Amino acid sequence: MLKRNVLPDNYTYPILVQACGSSREGEEIHTHVLKLGFGSDVYVLNTMINMYFVCGEMGNARKLFEEGAVLDSVSWNSILAGYVRMGDVEEATLIFKRMEEKNLISWNSMISGYMKCGSIEEARKLFDSMPERDVVSWSAMISGYAQHDRFVQTLELFNEMQRGEVRPDETTLVSVVSACAHLVALDQGKWTHAYITKNNFEINSVLGTTLIDMYMKCGCVENALEVFYGMKEMGVSSWNAIIVGLAMNGLVEESLEKFSEMSNHGVAPNEITFMGVLGACRHVGLVDEGRGYFNSMVQIYKVEPNVKHYGCMVDLLGRAGLLEEAEELIGTMPMAPDVATWGALLGACKKHGDTKMGERVGRRLIELQPDHDGFHVLLSNIYASKGRWEDVIEVRGIMRHQGVMKTPGCSLIEADGVVHEFLAGDTAHPLMEDIDRMLDEIAVRLKMHGYAPATNEVSLDIDEEEKETSLYRHSEKLAIAFGIISIKPPTPIRIMKNLRICEDCHAAAKAISKVFEREIVVRDRHRFHHFKHGSCSCKDYW
Repeated sequence: MLKRNVLPDNYTYPILVQACGSSREGEEIHTHVLKLGFGSDVYVLNTMINMYFVCGEMGNARKLFEEGAVLDSVSWNSILAGYVRMGDVEEATLIFKRMEEKNLISWNSMISGYMKCGSIEEARKLFDSMPERDVVSWSAMISGYAQHDRFVQTLELFNEMQRGEVRPDETTLVSVVSACAHLVALDQGKWTHAYITKNNFEINSVLGTTLIDMYMKCGCVENALEVFYGMKEMGVSSWNAIIVGLAMNGLVEESLEKFSEMSNHGVAPNEITFMGVLGACRHVGLVDEGRGYFNSMVQIYKVEPNVKHYGCMVDLLGRAGLLEEAEELIGTMPMAPDVATWGALLGACKKHGDTKMGERVGRRLIELQPDHDGFHVLLSNIYASKGRWEDVIEVRGIMRHQGVMKTPGCSLIEADGVVHEFLAGDTAHPLMEDIDRMLDEIAVRLKMHGYAPATNEVSLDIDEEEKETSLYRHSEKLAIAFGIISIKPPTPIRIMKNLRICEDCHAAAKAISKVFEREIVVRDRHRFHHFKHGSCSCKDYW
């Protein structure tokens, strides 16, 4: 164009800038802009500011902005968005305060910036003070809450958005469904799914996979499969959600069948797929099958095992009682084992009563990660199971000295669309008097049917009566008692627990499901337990 003596205009340079692959090329164009007198053109100026930010040249972008003879709202928004993209919220805030005219783009950029750096309360203050909001404003807040694990606020804000009659976008809906999955808020999740269908949103790979994950994490396998089979395009993430979800819900055979089906559909498995497959094997102790899948990763599918796959194998071997083989596998790992891998072996030592190995592994783990409460508690429980109370006191003393606090058991349960939270030993719930009466009734009826609390689970040197009282205040028992009061049959009582369910709560839930004729679904830290007619889907292997 230049060789033909055709001079560019202010529409030419923005197109050239978009084609730049480096700041050097951008600087050459910038020189040309100044040479031909377009430096004061606001359209060209804004494009150059964006270009420098994209290339990481914050200094040049800021200099260009400050020297701009004419600045419009696009200029201000360009520099603001640039700082937000670079994660410099402090500078973005200064720019925002200098702006005389703030439009929706300005407000939304700042909300996104605050959320990006974790300043959630600042983002909310800004959101609440906005003169007007659009779907981007709502989506930025809702998605930000979900990304920072503020799931209750995610749903509350979505409900507020609905009252304002603002149509959500796909990003918002994915965040809401994800929040429902984490809170086991099945009613809200089903409502959101119905909203998606009613408003003709396309259930693509991302939204469909999120719905599958939500239903699986709520223990609704049939609903998850219905979504899966209704999807037009099923990518590897969709297959992974099904494989992992089936395994988590105790449907191991179906999970492994889906893995074979996935290969038949020409979808190549990845690292997450094999986490699901190995997880399925460990849920029921399929040691030989697990070894086979683990070996096939490299030999057949060319997928290199990472530390999580090795940890899964250690857990599989350890749960099956093959403690020495599990420890040997750790020794042959091509990478340094992480604390989760050693933790799996420690948990297996507790399960199979190997105090010698458990003590060795536990002491090592406490040295590796002295602030991890779980390792201290596991080692303490190993000692308590053998009546070694002096060692229990020593470990608890180390915890106090190092300021390590035991993570309290926490259970979530949804009733009438509201999520209720219970902590171990909780007394704060408004219906606590009714819950206590129900706990007493449960205790009497279970004892009549031969249930006796597993007091060996209490790692305190106290009398048996105090141990029984302690066990009856576990968070999932409080949630079950609340569920019996608040949720009418035949609707299952669905509970999410932040820790692995203990032996006594597992036995109690089985007995309650039989005596009270209620289906109870508990999702603990590792898997689902579907209690029905006095039995559990895990077949007492967890």
